[in-house]
Amino acid sequence: MGEYYRLNDDHSVTPIDMWEWGEDMKKRRADFDPWRVARTDLENRYWVSTVFLGLDHNYGDGPPLLFETMVFQGDGFVDEYCERCSTWDEAVVMHAEVVEKFR
Repeated sequence: MGEYYRLNDDHSVTPIDMWEWGEDMKKRRADFDPWRVARTDLENRYWVSTVFLGLDHNYGDGPPLLFETMVFQGDGFVDEYCERCSTWDEAVVMHAEVVEKFR
């Protein structure tokens, strides 16, 4: 497996080369929503965001970690929590679990 990945319309991922990844990043800046798994604003000023990263954050040591859930507080974007996983389906579950943890 490579270190660069594309998120397909069916939420599967495909290894790609650095040049293709660069083109995908340009598209991501223009339209972030396809890469966002979920965002939940909590009443306690926390907000939870889960996104596709496009890069393997496991750096070749095991299955690729391509999705990330982070918890932020307020408007300062100070991250309070971070967890990563390999697939879209895992990311959906991870997001829900983290939302419940911070509720």
